[in-house]
Amino acid sequence: MAACDATALLVVDAQNDIMAGTALREKTIANIADCVGRARAAGIPVVWVQHTDEGMPEASGGWQIVEGLSPAPGEPIVHKAYGDSFAETELQNLFERAGVTHFFLCGAMTDACIRSTLFGGLYRGYGVTLVADAHTTADRDGAPFTALQAIGLVNMMAEYSTLPGVRSQTTTAAEFPG
Repeated sequence: MAACDATALLVVDAQNDIMAGTALREKTIANIADCVGRARAAGIPVVWVQHTDEGMPEASGGWQIVEGLSPAPGEPIVHKAYGDSFAETELQNLFERAGVTHFFLCGAMTDACIRSTLFGGLYRGYGVTLVADAHTTADRDGAPFTALQAIGLVNMMAEYSTLPGVRSQTTTAAEFPG
């Protein structure tokens, strides 16, 4: 990321129903909270994403952001219905208005919405830094991998994904926003 890039922190689907039963849940929430605090202190905008679907309707208890995380007044909340946080949402317009060209990514579910948003960002021309220890998923019935393996795989994907003019990479919560 170039020093002149406008950057944001994107917190995806850190919601009660989504994070229930996820691997390293409490540590992940603590790492996300650490990143949010550091972003605010550094003047980096924090953008929150909340997923809604039939099983998790808006304003339900499961839809709420998990305890320990909370949007500050004025921080945008993007509502989505698809894995990619850019799909049929105002996220790209919000980033364009703010001049954001790069974002840090954290939240849940690693193998679905985090992966989709990582690549959705790259495909739309954004540099993406995945916070390697601030995203999580759950073990999935019938999946050929564990939650921890999925996290490792998506971290590896983020280290090796490039498109013309943009790339993704990883950092840790302790190194954020470095």
